Amino acid sequence: MSAPGAALLTRPPAENGGRSLAAQLLLALICGGYAVGAALGWGSSEIAEIMGDFGLSAAGILAAVSCYSYARSIDRRERPAWLLFAFSSLMGACGNAVWGWYEVVLGEPVPKPSLADFAFLCFAPPAIVGLLVLAKRPVTRAGWVCLGLDSWLIGGSLLTLSWSLALANAARTAQSGATGSVPSAAISLAYPLLDIALVSMVLVLHFRRSEGNRSAVNTAIAALALTVLSDALFTSPLLSDGYQSGQLLDAGWFAGSLLLAYAPWGARRLHPLPPAAPHPPAERPHSRPITGSLPALTPYLAAAVCTLGILYNVVDGRKVDRMVVFTGCTVVLALVIRQGIMLLDNIALTQELAQKENHFRSLVQGSSDVIMIAAPTGTLHYVSPAAAGVYGREAEELVGSELASLIHPEDLGRVVHEVRRFLAAPPTEEPTTRIECRFKSGGGEWLNVESTVNRHQGGLILNSRDVTERVRLQAQLQHSAEHDPLTDLPNRALFTRRVRQALTGRRAGDHSTAVLFIDLDGFKAVNDTIGHQAGDELLVEAARRLQDSVRAGDTAARLGGDEFAALILGDGSRDRSAREYQVHEIADRLRTTLSQPYRIAGSEVRVAASIGVAFADPGITPSDLMRNADLAMYRAKAGGKDRVELYAPQMQAEVARKAELAGRLRTALHEGEFALLHQPVVSLATGEVTAVAAQARWRSAQGILFTPAEFLRVAEHSEASFAHGREQAPGRDARGGAGPGAGGAGGGPDTARAAELGRWILEEAVGHAAERHRVGHDVPVAVRMTAQRLLDRAVPTASVEALLNRHGLPSGALVIELADSDPRVPFDELERRLAALRRLGVRIALDGFGSGYAAISALRRLPVDILKLDRGLVEGVVESARLHKITAGLLRIANDLGMQSVADGVDLPEQVMALRAMGCTHGQGLAFSGPLDEYRLRRALVRSTFPVPGGAAQPALAGGSPGGSMAIRRGSHNETPVPPT
Repeated sequence: MSAPGAALLTRPPAENGGRSLAAQLLLALICGGYAVGAALGWGSSEIAEIMGDFGLSAAGILAAVSCYSYARSIDRRERPAWLLFAFSSLMGACGNAVWGWYEVVLGEPVPKPSLADFAFLCFAPPAIVGLLVLAKRPVTRAGWVCLGLDSWLIGGSLLTLSWSLALANAARTAQSGATGSVPSAAISLAYPLLDIALVSMVLVLHFRRSEGNRSAVNTAIAALALTVLSDALFTSPLLSDGYQSGQLLDAGWFAGSLLLAYAPWGARRLHPLPPAAPHPPAERPHSRPITGSLPALTPYLAAAVCTLGILYNVVDGRKVDRMVVFTGCTVVLALVIRQGIMLLDNIALTQELAQKENHFRSLVQGSSDVIMIAAPTGTLHYVSPAAAGVYGREAEELVGSELASLIHPEDLGRVVHEVRRFLAAPPTEEPTTRIECRFKSGGGEWLNVESTVNRHQGGLILNSRDVTERVRLQAQLQHSAEHDPLTDLPNRALFTRRVRQALTGRRAGDHSTAVLFIDLDGFKAVNDTIGHQAGDELLVEAARRLQDSVRAGDTAARLGGDEFAALILGDGSRDRSAREYQVHEIADRLRTTLSQPYRIAGSEVRVAASIGVAFADPGITPSDLMRNADLAMYRAKAGGKDRVELYAPQMQAEVARKAELAGRLRTALHEGEFALLHQPVVSLATGEVTAVAAQARWRSAQGILFTPAEFLRVAEHSEASFAHGREQAPGRDARGGAGPGAGGAGGGPDTARAAELGRWILEEAVGHAAERHRVGHDVPVAVRMTAQRLLDRAVPTASVEALLNRHGLPSGALVIELADSDPRVPFDELERRLAALRRLGVRIALDGFGSGYAAISALRRLPVDILKLDRGLVEGVVESARLHKITAGLLRIANDLGMQSVADGVDLPEQVMALRAMGCTHGQGLAFSGPLDEYRLRRALVRSTFPVPGGAAQPALAGGSPGGSMAIRRGSHNETPVPPT
């Protein structure tokens, strides 16, 4: 595009509009001034001849230059048309210049014929070809034939009328053979014939112009039409004999040339390109019926003109000329042929339309979705036959009913609001919307229906499908994510949310709300003596007793292992001592109830309960309230167990002491007291080792390995007490990862220490994996990290890439296991971090799937490659039918999503066979191997496979100390398995 054209497009709309109006006014003034001067005779005959000859020549040259410049500035198929318009204008300018040479310079009359006639005759053909270039080209041969027939219908009609009026006399003059009359007559015939052809093209192409620069094309057509009109007046018998240069007729040619010069540039100013439209343009209104029907009426109008030409001769009493008869017959024949073509075309279009209608009707009627069309009033006008299978109601029964009467009353307000909002939105911004509500079926039950809604003539088109099963599955998964799979009590996440609601809702000012933390004393002995199945039955019975003992509005929950909790909502009492006494009685009654003998497996089993109580003091947070109850519970256990302890502020002093213990963890880390073990991850189908899971251990002075959380317990108490099996505190990380559960009230390290330990684990795991990779053991290593750790700004994605590059480990050899995180973790940022790691080639595993609060949300939003089932599901998958169904459903989800699945805590051969039958691909646990040091791990990798249990239980492979193997005690729900030494 040329610089002037680019400037026109980039000017602001207001500036372009002002300049366009000024250009139009200037054009009107120039043309008006020329017309006034011509009407007044220009003051003298000499000036009239100059303005009538050289003035028209100058206007033609200006039009030629303008069209030529515009043709060079565009890069479209219209360029040849504007070049032809430029040549046509140049021919007109040359003709006027020759005319001026004779009249003004030589002072002689213009001979007939002359070079001016030749130039004038060359004006029409280029303009006709240019109009053909600008026309919207037909796509079929029938379209080309119709274009030619339309041109002849108009041209033949005009020829009939013109021949009847004037051209017959010129033809007879030419036939008389008088000297000098034949060329003059031929020229006088050529002018109107070319003008007729040009008028025909102008009229036909006015209805067939392309969608390009329509303003420029329309202006050019108007300019050519004005020129043709002036030619017609010039060749008429009334003006041709008495014409002189400079008369008023010249104003028509002058205005036509200036209008053609203005067409390409001025029209572009009228429609500048907006710099940025805030909203998409609205839909273009439909054409008015009269305007849209003019192209169809053109052939009939042309035939009417032809008929008028014949009637003129008949009514006037003249003999009908053979030329008129021949031309009229050809026009009628062309009309008949055109109508025949249009009839065949209409028949083909009708058949095609019927075929498409049948096709779409088959699609609609055969679709499993229900398609409904509702009028603006909400009345259903059409319902597809699929309604019988989806809703249990025939389509005819639904037609005519109100859509609102079929929607559940509780959902109706929301649906009406969404529909009104959707109809008010611009269609270009929101062409469709989705609505989910409950729909009444033929049997009277309410179905969950998801509908895609589109606009239709002021009403709606609804494409609906039954999603009841999906909603039920989501509700089941949501329930599983918020409830303990063994006891069906609320889990820690749901309990925490309800505590938060109690502190922030309408009970925010009620400080009599209390939280009870409950731990079953002696539960480990039940597992050791009777077995895990008996332990599960005891936990289920204890949960039932706890649920029956609390009030309807209170909440009983299982936090994990043998730890339970209860939320006792306040009664608005302001007497703190009376409320403490009342809650103490409730807690003591719970303790007595939970301490009653249990009948398990034909034996009477006894456990005690230690309960800690904390009240919602003013300004306390949910986490602080639960921490206080946890501290009180540990005080009850330390005070002799089987008792109730109220929280006292003095217990906070223990937090400082436990912070000191966190310092010991840092010292142990810096002095090299930590070791890194790896537990093989085995294919349940082949027994092949497909990965290893890194786990940190602290080596005590006696050479016993402990997890980081266990190290703090040993430091706080004694190694002997741990060896005798003290119950695990809530939140302890049994796998040795640096998760948030390693800290808190139980005595774990603070966030900084956990982060430092996490960095150490990651660096050691990558370094060892790189060494194994160099000796040919290409087995990926899995490192467990919490969401808080991944979101730490001190651990950018680039540091992981730098670590892999420094050790020379391929990125595909690292698996990050995302542990359960706090509900306040921002999922958007976590998703970006994980996506960045995946771009490096690092695979992502969702650890603890099936037990965490955020399992469903994480699966839906986070880029996960591997699902790792929680050991709580695996431990009871054989004995508990409920856990078996839940685990099978989770594995089905993993398989449907194309993810690998890893079961954590696979300790028994029966678990291996059950998980393999349910579709689990990999397992990790004592059924194959415990955590191994580097030497034993490489031996296992050389062997590369473990025996996969296929029948009776087989001895589990475990590592041992340098002095020999050591039997591994299998932990229960509440204990951390002691790894090999």
